[in-house]
Amino acid sequence: MAIPISCLPIYRSYVESQEQVSLAYKDQAKWTRMSILNVARMGKFSSDRSIKEYCDEIWKAHPLPVKLGKYTIG
Repeated sequence: MAIPISCLPIYRSYVESQEQVSLAYKDQAKWTRMSILNVARMGKFSSDRSIKEYCDEIWKAHPLPVKLGKYTIG
């Protein structure tokens, strides 16, 4: 696989970062801790919230009820 010329200046950094990821992944306790902290620190962002804001503020779209057999959502 050829690497585009525009990527060459950052390729070394990418490889070094991937090596660090591989080492961290091999240590299950470290990887689990890093994963949990990453999720805990991500704050308010979520794709659901972003989509809802677009619907409310940009598209002015509102949810519709969906009937699923004996259950109703909405």
